[in-house]
Amino acid sequence: MRAELDHVFILCAPDAPEAAALTRVGLVEGSPNRHLGQGTASRRFFFRNAYLELAWVHDAKEARREPAARTRLWDRWSKRHEGACPFGIALRPEGEPAGVEQPFPTWSYHPSYLPPNLSIEVAPDTPLTEPDFFYLSFQHGRARLGQEPVQHSIPVRDITEVSVGLPGGMPHSAAARATRELGLVSFDQAEGYLLRLTFDQGSRGKRVDLRPKLPLEMHW
Repeated sequence: MRAELDHVFILCAPDAPEAAALTRVGLVEGSPNRHLGQGTASRRFFFRNAYLELAWVHDAKEARREPAARTRLWDRWSKRHEGACPFGIALRPEGEPAGVEQPFPTWSYHPSYLPPNLSIEVAPDTPLTEPDFFYLSFQHGRARLGQEPVQHSIPVRDITEVSVGLPGGMPHSAAARATRELGLVSFDQAEGYLLRLTFDQGSRGKRVDLRPKLPLEMHW
């Protein structure tokens, strides 16, 4: 079983004004995205191996309609101030996608913004108190490689560690266990939800805490 990080997301307010906290730190914003038929949109910040997405619901009717409703993105977004975890973790195959085993059990989501032969694999039965987990079996390498800015005002290149702080204790879902066992995400108990991204093994010893604007710490 071989998988690697594709992207992480944080559910934010409409139009993600929280992105200003990232640009103030020195990150250069990439292209936005709108997920047709899913009712969500996002702003994105790209790095050499993965990207960070700030997402929100822009059309509640679409987000609450099947098949999008089964992803529970609406539930997470609408309840993010009521105890729901606002994070998502998306993995992709490491190397050639063909024939690579999925890292955790999934159901196949066929959103209208993808060709009919492609699907996003979604971890089932993930409690709202844990991150959402996705597997992009079709994705080979980082999305939009060569089309997005990856040179930032601060010297960050690759996301090399992802850690999630959970107020409810350690996660129990099969997807969380599998992702942890692969060494792609670590978890610990925290007072509130917190996403920690480490770049380039944290070799420069720098850290920025973006709370309360974003539940995010960056280490590089």
